[in-house]
Parts: sequence; structure tokens; C-alpha cells
Amino acid sequence: MKSEIIFKRDAESAGIYVMKIYNAEVSVIWDHFTKSELLDKWWAPKPWKCETKSQEFKNGGTWLYSMVGPEGERHYAQVKYGEITEHRSFDSTDSFCDENGNVNPDFPEAKWLFGFTGVEVGTKITINIHFASEQAMNQLLEMGFEQGFKAGLDQLEEILSQ
Repeated sequence: MKSEIIFKRDAESAGIYVMKIYNAEVSVIWDHFTKSELLDKWWAPKPWKCETKSQEFKNGGTWLYSMVGPEGERHYAQVKYGEITEHRSFDSTDSFCDENGNVNPDFPEAKWLFGFTGVEVGTKITINIHFASEQAMNQLLEMGFEQGFKAGLDQLEEILSQ
């Protein structure tokens, strides 16, 4: 049975809170959120796919990837990693960019904080996403972020159950 995804928006703080529980050890879930060869399998909602161009998972490192659509269209994004506490948490600043990592100022940056907690049935992942303004948050939501991100999280659950 698929576990529920909690997805809450808070206009006042210009933030989004996401929580899901996976029936897998923390180290397994950690790897699926931090290793590009695993992220590429689930990060994009089908029929889109994620393709990593480069990744250096370390404090100050970056992950440059593209979402590739069914017609071959590409949308690039960059994740700049901040503080990393192995198997517990990491934070990042995410932005849309070109294939060389040059940030696109037409789209809002977001600060993400990922938390990984061992629970009786596996791992609880919590994700807090903060924007500079409610308008910036709404811009991402209007692009279908909620549906797409939930689809990706469910795809990860399907992969883990195989």
C-alpha cells in the first residue's frame, strides 16, 4: 500500500512542507536523495526523466541536471548543497539554469532542507522549501510543482518495492 504524502503550503512564511514515510532503511533513502545514478531513476515525473550532467554531493558542491520531456525538450536546474549531516539532513539552494549552470533570474530560487528520520516502519523524509516571497512560491506551484513532486516521490516508493 502506498504511503500518504503530506504537502502543506504556508503563504505567510512562503514555504512548503512535504512529508512521506518509506518502508526502507534511512541509508537506502539517503542514497536515493543524494546519489545522481539513483536520483535519475525517480526525480522527474513520468513521462519526463531526469538526467544528471554533473554532481558533487558535498558542502558547497552542486548537482546540475535536466528534466527531459517526451519530445526531447530539456529544462535545466541546479542544486547547490549547503550543510550535510550524513544520514540525517542536508540543505540546498535550488534554481533553474542553463546547461552550464548559469541561473535563470526569471524563476525563483528556493532553499530546501531535507530531514531523514528512522521510524518503526522505515524512514520518514521531511522536506521544507522556503521562497523569498509568496509570489515566488506561487510561481513554482503554478508550474505544476506539487503534482510533479508528488509523482516523483511515489515513483521512488515504486522503485523501492521492486
